[in-house]
Amino acid sequence: MKKFLDENFLLQTKTAEYLYHEHAVKMPIIDYHNHLIPRQIAENTKFENITQAWLHGDHYKWRAMRTNGVAEKYCTGDASDWEKFKKWAETIPYTFRNPVFHWTQLELKRYFDIHDLLTPESAKSIYDKANIMLNSEDFRVRGLLNKMNVEVVCTTDDPSDTLEYHQQYAKENQNMRLIPAWRPDKSMAVEDSASFNEYINRLGASAGKEISSYRSLLEVLKMRHDYFHENGCRLSDHGLEEFYVGVYTPREIENIFSKLKKNKSLSAEEINKFKSAALYDLAVMDYEKGWTQQFHFGAMRNNNTRMYKKLGPDIGFDSIGDFKIATSMSRFFDRLNSEGKLAKTILYNLNPADNEIVATMIGNFQDGSVPGKLQWGSGWWFLDQKKGMEDQLNTLSVLGLLSRFVGMLTDSRSFLSYPRHEYFRRILCNLIATDVENGELPDDKKILGNMVEDICYNNAKNYFNF
Repeated sequence: MKKFLDENFLLQTKTAEYLYHEHAVKMPIIDYHNHLIPRQIAENTKFENITQAWLHGDHYKWRAMRTNGVAEKYCTGDASDWEKFKKWAETIPYTFRNPVFHWTQLELKRYFDIHDLLTPESAKSIYDKANIMLNSEDFRVRGLLNKMNVEVVCTTDDPSDTLEYHQQYAKENQNMRLIPAWRPDKSMAVEDSASFNEYINRLGASAGKEISSYRSLLEVLKMRHDYFHENGCRLSDHGLEEFYVGVYTPREIENIFSKLKKNKSLSAEEINKFKSAALYDLAVMDYEKGWTQQFHFGAMRNNNTRMYKKLGPDIGFDSIGDFKIATSMSRFFDRLNSEGKLAKTILYNLNPADNEIVATMIGNFQDGSVPGKLQWGSGWWFLDQKKGMEDQLNTLSVLGLLSRFVGMLTDSRSFLSYPRHEYFRRILCNLIATDVENGELPDDKKILGNMVEDICYNNAKNYFNF
């Protein structure tokens, strides 16, 4: 029987052990999508305790705690940090076979050299030991990133953001790069006209220009897009339910914008037309700057109305949605491709039923200009777990080129989440090695080693030109 979480965790063969220990483990991390707070990196924040570093903002843990019968005050409420940690420790024994169990133990081991299982009995000693370490200079935010060999961090930033913390950090000329990524979702969020107007007022103020029409909205977005580019941004990201490809005229979009400015509600058709125009225009901006565009799609968000009204979005009440995506996705990319305006693109689906659709769709628009111009991103959110990763890797392997894959990203709000890259790398090495052991791939250590290193690091570095 294998020992839990030993050096060969998830590695089932000698070939897997070789690929991981001799190749994967040494590669730096390029984290090209996450939700880390730039201010905390620029200011090199020191966390008071592990709860602040580990549980604040982590909706994966909150979902597990709620399911375990833990009251909301211990998740997002006013309970003390120790009380929240204690409730998490009480939940952990019930998380067996959930990825948060593996992540929790890996994070304790890699950052704090804590090998004990987190349980109600061990909670206090683990809390005290981790807190002592977090209060040392080596365990400030940048120290945590250095421990995981992180080379690039791409945060997620609204077009109205000042990017002041990216600028502050850049002046220090650190080895690790901190890069903004453009997330213009709110400029398309027209379901609520009042919220939309509040947002475009803020967006206009960031550019010193009033937004009074759709044309002026695009002008401001272009100004901010230029500003982001000047500050090192080379990636955009969109959170979508589905791709929008409604037929519209410029006059229709201006009329829809006029309705929004008057705080009038839009019909479903008008919403679709506006989103279709905005998504296309934003994609063209990315192409013109040579950026990579990312699309996260398929989430059904804010399902719990009562908790959404109480706490807002992104607090653990989202799920996989069931949206029809193939036709609209094809039409969206085909339009851009036909006009010669299709940027490098990464797609992340949340519904596993869409795996084969995405894996085959990216092959439709590869043009030979760059290896893997269209990418299928690693298992996202609810698919960010062993089976989800294996399914994505296997499907990409048989319908595309796994060797050209740009690999893992963190997509986390926690600086303690970087062992997820280790988790992915172990799964990758075990998957490849299984084929070798079965005689389905040649036992050529040079080719296999290069393949692993490319997927873990080199492909991303070359693809993003970092």
